[in-house]
Amino acid sequence: MSNTPHTLSEEFPGQMDKIHALKVSDSRFAQLLLDYDVVNDEIHVAETNIEPTSQDHETELRKRRLAIKDQIAEALSQAA
Repeated sequence: MSNTPHTLSEEFPGQMDKIHALKVSDSRFAQLLLDYDVVNDEIHVAETNIEPTSQDHETELRKRRLAIKDQIAEALSQAA
């Protein structure tokens, strides 16, 4: 598996201004961003074997990151 961090700027290119604006105006969106960063960091730690974890747990983390990413994308599309 790749151990490349999935930063929000890579996942949502060209939308960082919009992300920042939503972050400061919507506390729920701000929490989504925090949740994404926490899960993303956990995945990166697992992938680099800093803290080895089971494949099942790593898969669950990836699913959680994807679900959060989908919620962020939905919020961005609704704010358009």
